[in-house]
Amino acid sequence: MRKEITAWMDAHLRGRFAPLRHRGGPGDEEAYPALRKDWERELADGGWTCLGWPQAWGGRDMSVMDQVAVQEEYARAGGPGRAGHIGEGLIGPTLLAFGTEAQKARFLPGIRNGTEFWCQGYSEPGAGSDLANVRTRAELDVATGDWRVHGQKVWTSLAHESDWIFVLARSEAGSVGNRGLIFLLMPLDQPGVEIRPIRQMGGGAEFNEVFFDGAIAKAEHVVGKPGDGWRIAMALLGFERGISTLGQQMHFAHELEWIVSLARERGALRDALVRQRIARAWTGLRVMRYNALRMLAGDAAGSESANAAPGREALIYKHYWSNWHRDLGQLALDVLGADANVIDADDPRRMRLQQMALFSRADTIYAGTNEIQLNIIAERGLGMPREPRGQA
Repeated sequence: MRKEITAWMDAHLRGRFAPLRHRGGPGDEEAYPALRKDWERELADGGWTCLGWPQAWGGRDMSVMDQVAVQEEYARAGGPGRAGHIGEGLIGPTLLAFGTEAQKARFLPGIRNGTEFWCQGYSEPGAGSDLANVRTRAELDVATGDWRVHGQKVWTSLAHESDWIFVLARSEAGSVGNRGLIFLLMPLDQPGVEIRPIRQMGGGAEFNEVFFDGAIAKAEHVVGKPGDGWRIAMALLGFERGISTLGQQMHFAHELEWIVSLARERGALRDALVRQRIARAWTGLRVMRYNALRMLAGDAAGSESANAAPGREALIYKHYWSNWHRDLGQLALDVLGADANVIDADDPRRMRLQQMALFSRADTIYAGTNEIQLNIIAERGLGMPREPRGQA
């Protein structure tokens, strides 16, 4: 499998796709958006999307370890960040687990073929890490059975490049916490939807605010039933920490290679502290790899189904990698020295490391802050009693 994907990447990541090499990851999502969508279709034509999906829905029913091999070799070859990763890695598996046959038939082919792109409507100004505090409302239109949505989502990655959004909203008036929620699939190109970019300190605007003012989610686009929203939303997050983690680690390895190369050129390797920090970064990558393999071994054995809680290995992963990557960003800035404060378009390596360092400051905040992650580890992993939070 490794030889097959390596040969395919060598043959296809060239020509007009050559500029995509090592581009489009977190903090660099605005790179070549149209070309990366074309690349998704190129991958689909080659049979390299949705590898673990059932063959009946366009996948290859590939084993976990074969998927790991593909992810690692894809990243090693410089494969760009996947424009379709939210569709393929999050909503696709969720529909396979919970969707109706009609929903699967409507949405899975577009995800598999790279013709429809998705974003995630979870976080809100008052409900980031505390997802159960969502206030976006979904009101039933009794005449049609459709749902009218009012509210705001924030930090919505690539909403401006997406066709559809899945939305967690409150369908039961007066409900609190994780009760009374609904999981909706909504087209973004409709009246009542406004997308506003959020400019980041690195200069890009891959995040957005999304406002809903009476936008419609069709009755047939409710996943599960009203009230099932929390269960489905949590299952989706379980898919988030799966096979792609190995590819993420390969991208981290490339960043570390750039830092080592820079440190060698600038003589920073003569500094014993820099050498120690590089060594810790390298060993941290090994720790991440072995923990990811433990997670995936549990998944392959069926211990983490769509309805099961993540194992302890999965609970610690986000906290570990986000702090590791933040420290790597600081190491990059320290090796750059004074040049870290100067933007030079003629020095792409420096710009990439500056981007990485700035964006890595957000790693310990999005997808659950450090504090939230530690609470989850304590409560679910160590079995410590949960503090009362005043909500049902």
